[in-house]
Amino acid sequence: MNAINTVFCSINPMTNLIIEEHNLDNRELVRCKIEQAQSAFQLWKQYSYEKRANFFVEAAKILREQAAVYGKQITLEMGKPIHQAIAEVEKCAWVCEYYATHTEGFLKDQVIPTEYGKSYISYQPLGTVLQIMPWNFPFWQVFRFAAPALMAGNVTLLKHAPNVLGSTNFIQEVFDKAGFPKGVFQHLTIDVDLIEKVIEAPSVQGIALTGSVGAGAAVGTLAGKNIKNCVLELGGSDAFIVLKDADLEKAATVGVQSRMHNSGQTCISAKRFIVEECVAEEFKALVKEKINNLVVGDPMDSNTNISVMARRDLAENLQRQVDQSIEMGAVVEVAGGHQKGSNYFYPMLLSNIQKGMPAYEEELFGPVGAIFTVKNAVEAIELANDSIFGLAATVWSEDEALALSVAQELEVGAVAINKLMSSDPRIPFGGIKKSGIGRELGREGVLSFVNLKALVVG
Repeated sequence: MNAINTVFCSINPMTNLIIEEHNLDNRELVRCKIEQAQSAFQLWKQYSYEKRANFFVEAAKILREQAAVYGKQITLEMGKPIHQAIAEVEKCAWVCEYYATHTEGFLKDQVIPTEYGKSYISYQPLGTVLQIMPWNFPFWQVFRFAAPALMAGNVTLLKHAPNVLGSTNFIQEVFDKAGFPKGVFQHLTIDVDLIEKVIEAPSVQGIALTGSVGAGAAVGTLAGKNIKNCVLELGGSDAFIVLKDADLEKAATVGVQSRMHNSGQTCISAKRFIVEECVAEEFKALVKEKINNLVVGDPMDSNTNISVMARRDLAENLQRQVDQSIEMGAVVEVAGGHQKGSNYFYPMLLSNIQKGMPAYEEELFGPVGAIFTVKNAVEAIELANDSIFGLAATVWSEDEALALSVAQELEVGAVAINKLMSSDPRIPFGGIKKSGIGRELGREGVLSFVNLKALVVG
């Protein structure tokens, strides 16, 4: 949508009918919200951790009480299967409670042993932080940033994806009903043309973006130009390594769950199955069976595993990537693809993936898995690392020492061994290479937007 439009539309991806129209904020309203955020910061930063925590405990309570309502909104706007949408909202309550409990300890003054009378690090909030968030996890992406940033004493302005603004309004409702002071959390309904103006504002001291590599490069450039701190969580093409001694049944079950969650529209999921050749055929057969058993249908049906993609253009682009890969020699192991005239994309599995194919070089952001065969663990590591992305990976082996040694060689931000890879409030989240810079979640997520002030007393 370009800058001359005055509204954004929430569109139901199942019916392609408009759910609601949302008026864009004009420049004057944006300026007022930025000023209000700065005024709120002067108050909010003075609050004790306990006082801030009380607001987040209340927010968690509201999220749990309204999980079904908010989950339905997520499903209506971007097509996530309803049971996954409700679970997303409930996970937001967890992250609120986690940081309400732990932030004070995370930001306790750190004593540095020196010969001076005193020397220590004090952690202080920066001010207003702009968060630019995507549509695929419309509640979780916001809360996983907002909880640590606000608990640290910052305030935030949210620029959300234009197709999930109904969810955005509900998120604002959570903060309002929980009693947060006015201006501590605000959302901006703006197009991309105003993002630069917001970043340029002197009171905006940081930017957090989750999105594409292109969006990350653009925002990173603006952050550098304006000397602003930024955290970028971008794409991923996560390797799912299966070694010869792995529990193949469990690995296949978790692998398909990971790849197909949220109809495949997840940055941190098993996009590349890399399997030792002596078990490759058995593992592939298990994966094919489990993909074929998935229920594709209405996202409001609690039995549905896979539903529509969030937008038609996303399904069409994924089909282009698949078609080009097939033309270049990729083999279809499980047939599926975009159902023309709808937003459905039926699950697929590809093999014989070679360098130069979109399925090798690019992120497949949808329900398409790619399976590779390697001779040994050394080849698995080489193939896993041969990617522009470095978000996460998974290793499956009954030999824990071997799995850990493989994990240490992988060029990624996180590795799960014999379990589903997922974000967790307790564990830092983020990647390297073109998967981004900085970290969210864990203690590191709090430290991303605080001033580490060194104090020395003679």
